[in-house]
Amino acid sequence: MNVTIVDYNSGNISSVINSFKEVAKDKVNIEVTSDLNKIRSSDKVVLPGQGSFKSCVDALNSINGLVDTLNEFVINHKKPLLGICVGLQMFADIGYEESETKGLGWISGKVSKIDNQQGKYKLPHIGWNEIDIVKKSQIYKDIKNKSHMYFVHSYEFIPEDKSVISATTGYSSKIVCSAEKENLFGVQYHPEKSDKVGLKIIGNFINL
Repeated sequence: MNVTIVDYNSGNISSVINSFKEVAKDKVNIEVTSDLNKIRSSDKVVLPGQGSFKSCVDALNSINGLVDTLNEFVINHKKPLLGICVGLQMFADIGYEESETKGLGWISGKVSKIDNQQGKYKLPHIGWNEIDIVKKSQIYKDIKNKSHMYFVHSYEFIPEDKSVISATTGYSSKIVCSAEKENLFGVQYHPEKSDKVGLKIIGNFINL
């Protein structure tokens, strides 16, 4: 099986690569590339994202044919894709970080700044937070509810259809920390920085 981590110059993704390789051992081939043919022929794709919504969308669009290839992978072939952090946020129709920017439109919704209640909550939201698993999901197989995951973000994904939400976390309000729709899986936290629980989530995605 081939799992491709899309490398589109969206910041440092070495910890994502290392954790996937650690979980995969020698049983699964982990490829890190922006080669369209390799992405097309993958069994699963991981879309990481560090930086702002706008910078990540711009970086995706700067590689000719990449967005079309990802659309084909997700929409036409219905193969599993995992979005991490801004990788999840880009599933939305639109984001408001830096400037109004069109997302991939895979899950209807928007990405807005977390309401920090006039400074009561620090932004970015950095650190360990408990997650509340709100629906049965294959990526949470054997994961205890109220597990702690590691977050770094100032913006949140707000889907139109609340049934896609698979887990939330409490920080100033209920924030979506994972969403799922058919073959699409997205997490706001960083599983690659979330210790054994994070590695288990990565393993669950690989084993889907």
